[in-house]
Amino acid sequence: MIDYDGIQFNDFISERIMSVLVECDASLGELAHDQIPNRVSRSMFMAAAAKVNGLPFLPKVAEFCDAALLENCDTAVLTRGGFTPIATHGSRLVVAISNPWSPLPDEYLSPRFPNLQICKIVTLSSEISRAIERVATTAGPNRSALEEIDVEDSDDGLQDFDVTTDYEEPIAQLAANVLATAVKMRASDIHFKVEKDSFYYSLRIDGDLGDKVELPMKLKDRIDAFFLNLMKLPTETRNTKPGISGRFTLAYYHRPIDIRYERHRTYRGYHVTMRLLDKSNINVKLGKGSLAFDDETLFELSRVMKIPAGIIVMSGPTGSGKSTTLNAMLRELNRPEVNILTLENPVEDEISGVTHCDLKSPAEFKPMISSFMRSDPDIILMGEVRDIESAELAIEAAVTGHKVLTTIHCPRASQIIERFEQLGIERWKIAQTLKAACAQRLLKVLCNHCKVPQHGVSETDRRTFNLDESWASKELFEGRPGGCAECRNTGYTGRTAILEIIPITPKVSDALSKGEMSPYDLEMQLYKEGRLPNLRRNGLRALESGITDLKAVSKVIDMTYSDE
Repeated sequence: MIDYDGIQFNDFISERIMSVLVECDASLGELAHDQIPNRVSRSMFMAAAAKVNGLPFLPKVAEFCDAALLENCDTAVLTRGGFTPIATHGSRLVVAISNPWSPLPDEYLSPRFPNLQICKIVTLSSEISRAIERVATTAGPNRSALEEIDVEDSDDGLQDFDVTTDYEEPIAQLAANVLATAVKMRASDIHFKVEKDSFYYSLRIDGDLGDKVELPMKLKDRIDAFFLNLMKLPTETRNTKPGISGRFTLAYYHRPIDIRYERHRTYRGYHVTMRLLDKSNINVKLGKGSLAFDDETLFELSRVMKIPAGIIVMSGPTGSGKSTTLNAMLRELNRPEVNILTLENPVEDEISGVTHCDLKSPAEFKPMISSFMRSDPDIILMGEVRDIESAELAIEAAVTGHKVLTTIHCPRASQIIERFEQLGIERWKIAQTLKAACAQRLLKVLCNHCKVPQHGVSETDRRTFNLDESWASKELFEGRPGGCAECRNTGYTGRTAILEIIPITPKVSDALSKGEMSPYDLEMQLYKEGRLPNLRRNGLRALESGITDLKAVSKVIDMTYSDE
């Protein structure tokens, strides 16, 4: 029996789906049913399910959803059932479904559209949610309504905050609207800030902070108390602690989304950052979606994953997708014969067959890792190396024969060794256990609907970013100022990852340990050989292929110098 994307298929249906999948990729025939969710993309699986039923599969349907058709429907029922009406064509009602075997679409929609014949198409469950989101309203109280909010302390704490429900209490409704909008806009973070004469929030979307949305100053303590209540933290905490960390879960059309909450005191009040961990968008696969690396990068990643023991480190700034890539690697490594344990704060991507451990506080780290070592692991994922203790434990796990995957904050792959040294680890220790140093960035992707041609790079930009004369005549693209409706007027639609990989071979390890080579020497040597993925080279390749523009590349990669 295959359990995929929240839907269980019986043995008979599972075998029929498997036969279609094997027709597309013969290697899938070697997989057990419980391995399918980790090895087959959502699009490929649902296309097979559609073919079994003789139905068309369309991966993108949200843009065609007619809002008027949902007026007679309960969006909660549609979301829970995994279907939605999309459009009408003559006497036919086009319905998008995620489970071709479910009778619910016919039972629910037939009485509501008695004069129309239901015509089904198969799509992704996430696309159905997106279609419903596009027509759902998340408009909050207007300015006058906000000014009338009573600021007396009241209301009890909530555990799972449903942001698609209407609340009588204005502060709850305001918080629900802000959070719902953030989810709908695919924001990664929400920032609440207090300045001298203003209180506002802004959303980080595709790596950029958006416009400030002003709120009445008198609401700042009230909103602060509301979020503290959601996390079951006492309101007096806001006055006694310089920094507060917490988490809560919101429900968005019955889809749980984890919120990681950080607040620190500032001169004028406080600064709150809420990181949205939407697990429905995390199930990515190497080579697909935002991890659609080129063949060279995928080959080197494949080689790295075949290392039997040692540390694989992914570096990059906050929000560069390091954890997402490591989790995609875990999906590839996940096999019935392999025991995989993860220690994360929080757990971002729950993978079937992997034992995930949630770190509640820093004090739990050392006893948890010690327990891990006695739990017969083959692969250990540590969320982040952030101090001498976590670095030493990672090295200890690698020395004793385990494969360790982790992340660290530093700009370049070659600086990973130096970062471990700064934490207090001798170079020879990390040189002997580090097997691959990787650095990742997320590049904004140009909107295909409105990107505009650009003839070459200007002389000023060529000099600034060390580009040779050939770039003066290349046909490129750039984002259109103001964008279009498809990209929410930004000029970009999502982001894609680029990667830099430095393998630490036994020969290199020995040279690093003896001081015969510096990490920078190693990076330069590999760059000149030109055979390994490099951030600058991959960024320019994406620019040349029309995926992104120079503005987006130079924002995430230091292009002001050349490694040559």
